[in-house]
Amino acid sequence: MFRRERSIPLRGSAAALCNNLSVLQLPVRNLTHFGVVHGPSAQLLSAAPEGVPLAQRQLHAKERAGVSLPLITQVHWCVLPFRVLLVLTSHRGIQMYESDGSVMVYWHALDSGDASPVQAVFARGIASSGHFICVGTWSGRVLVFDIPAKGPNIVLSEELPGHLTSVTDIASEPSQEQDCIADMVTADDSGLLCVWRSGPEFKLLTRIPGFGAPCTSVQLWQGIIAAGYGNGQLRLYEASTGTLHAQINAHARAICALDLAPVVGKLLSAAEDTFVHIWKLNRNLKNGCIEVEHCHGECVPDTQVCGARFCDPSGSSLAVTGYDLAEILRFSSV
Repeated sequence: MFRRERSIPLRGSAAALCNNLSVLQLPVRNLTHFGVVHGPSAQLLSAAPEGVPLAQRQLHAKERAGVSLPLITQVHWCVLPFRVLLVLTSHRGIQMYESDGSVMVYWHALDSGDASPVQAVFARGIASSGHFICVGTWSGRVLVFDIPAKGPNIVLSEELPGHLTSVTDIASEPSQEQDCIADMVTADDSGLLCVWRSGPEFKLLTRIPGFGAPCTSVQLWQGIIAAGYGNGQLRLYEASTGTLHAQINAHARAICALDLAPVVGKLLSAAEDTFVHIWKLNRNLKNGCIEVEHCHGECVPDTQVCGARFCDPSGSSLAVTGYDLAEILRFSSV
């Protein structure tokens, strides 16, 4: 069971974007950072465990002189082995900051040369894998940036061509072995999933075809892909082979966010139907099948949920954002 805790106020409501919440926990300082997109700005907040906001900062997408501010599409903290960077994507480009948003260390402008005059140009979908940060684009390409241990000498090292439609989300997990089969998955508007092995050169391992609904959010845990779709379905695949293990009609409306608590294998799904569900994943050691148990369902009345994240690795607390809702809702297990 979860109970409602003190909410964290926002200066403006969350935009109606999928995956519109990023959470970074800092156990050493007993703080939690939250990032939410609101139109042309990203709001960064620091809060104490009891939900008291301690600091706020607003970031804007980089713009040209005399041009209106571009809309931001996502904000996300990337935890690398040696540093933490805050990545902000927009209709103009990709910006990377130090974790508190105080200093921009890198700016990458999007090349709209291949786009038609009526096609929107944007970046969306952010994840880190090893010392790389991967960002999806409107064209289906995934840009791979090589991140140094410190400083601004970030390099665009590779462009991955697996998708034909806009990338929606990217997920990764740390490689457990030297020859880890699959440690990153990318999703797009057609519902296609591409499974990759990261490294000095990323390798496409398999494609999991869509079925007519966009894949709006994706997660990766112990070789299991959890994918949420625009028709409310939640599907679980084997990352190495693309085998479908489970298909759940989890929500009545489009899923807008998935998150995983890696320590315990809890999966969070949130959708436009106002519900947030928590599931327990487990791999049966005898036959290798994936077992799914529904643990909890939480209704956020009269709210179009657009972001949800666990606030700790054990999944004992979570945060939720909603369109036209000027606060971050917090819940903790009892």
